[in-house]
Amino acid sequence: MLGEALRLIRVYHDLKQKEVAERLKISPQYLSEIEKGHKVPTLDVIQRYSDTFGLPVSSIMFFAETVEGKTTLDRARAFVAGKMVGLLQFLEARAEKVHAD
Repeated sequence: MLGEALRLIRVYHDLKQKEVAERLKISPQYLSEIEKGHKVPTLDVIQRYSDTFGLPVSSIMFFAETVEGKTTLDRARAFVAGKMVGLLQFLEARAEKVHAD
């Protein structure tokens, strides 16, 4: 879920992966792997996202929650994070449709 949230942050700012990779001082390939969920970003990379996009690290880390073996509160947080990502994906699709028309 964290990789998808980071992708949506990039899309929200209407930036290409290459542009964000340059700003974060990472390779476009590494960014792609993060966004696909194949790699987990380091805390340093998350801090760079925070600095670049003006978001608190805690807000970004909200999407890093996992639900296995966690308390009810932790599972609720993960559920809410999932719903927020879903809402952002809906808004992304809607914006793409408006731009296409």
